[in-house]
Amino acid sequence: MTEPSGLGTKRILVTGGTGLVGKAIEKVVADGGGQADEKWIFVSSQDADLTDAMETKALFEKHRPSHVIHLAAMVGGLFKNLRCNLDFWRRNIHINDNVLHSAYQAGVQKVVSCLSTCIFPDKTTYPIDETMIHHGPPHSSNFGYSYAGEASDIQNRAYFEQHGCRFTAVIPTNVFGPHDNFNIEDGHVLPGLIHKVYLAKQTGSPLTIWGTGKPRRQFIYSLDLARLFLWVLREYEEVEPIILSVGEEEEVSIQEAAEAIVEAMDFRGELVFDTSRADGQFKKTASNAKLRHYLPHFQFTPFRQAVKETCTWFSSNYANARK
Repeated sequence: MTEPSGLGTKRILVTGGTGLVGKAIEKVVADGGGQADEKWIFVSSQDADLTDAMETKALFEKHRPSHVIHLAAMVGGLFKNLRCNLDFWRRNIHINDNVLHSAYQAGVQKVVSCLSTCIFPDKTTYPIDETMIHHGPPHSSNFGYSYAGEASDIQNRAYFEQHGCRFTAVIPTNVFGPHDNFNIEDGHVLPGLIHKVYLAKQTGSPLTIWGTGKPRRQFIYSLDLARLFLWVLREYEEVEPIILSVGEEEEVSIQEAAEAIVEAMDFRGELVFDTSRADGQFKKTASNAKLRHYLPHFQFTPFRQAVKETCTWFSSNYANARK
């Protein structure tokens, strides 16, 4: 292991830095959330192909980070996962292994990776918590992505056990906000619905919601998640992952989420449910008890306010938004 330069200053490398969460962290840091002893470096796939071990190593040699927030991943919504489980597995396994091994070789002091609640077992009791990750197979719809996430947790533990590395991970529930991927076919449910409502309003068409609208999810606003990422990077000392989520009582159905978007965008048309499309996992209610133990007074942005802000951003940035 080599020692990173500038030990008085934290050099924080953020992979996936131009995505949903990376952009949120960049905004929170720029708006006063950064600290004087921190230099933030946001990189994207334009800077290095993280599936390539040599390119990843070269990226770390160039920036010599002391800390890493690892957000880069192949991600997508239900229907992309159903089509591409092998691709999700292979790409994310390569990315995670290259980033963690390059961090180890570069003497990085701490890595915080980003997982997902889909890594939890499909057959389980609720609410799920951090102790249950490896208790059974994930939902069949996204097993490639899910097992790659589980493997990342295993790798963090192994680096700590064998080399004493402080590598950990956070597990957010469904993230949404400005700079999301609003692609209707391949994006996640909430940004996909926002794009659908926007188009339906433009054309005067009904809003078609895929599935029954009954599955339930906990949604976390990207700017809230960004603030929690800064806390984890600076203060959370466990290797064990931590779930970052609103409380169980904040869970909403897909229909309720759609209605919040309809209200935020003042859509007056008809809502139609296409029950020929898959619902995916019905629920994956997560406990935020561990987070609340550490941060009992953390204030989440109210769901409808966060939806309104996201819809406003999308409408204002429609030409350049990912879609």
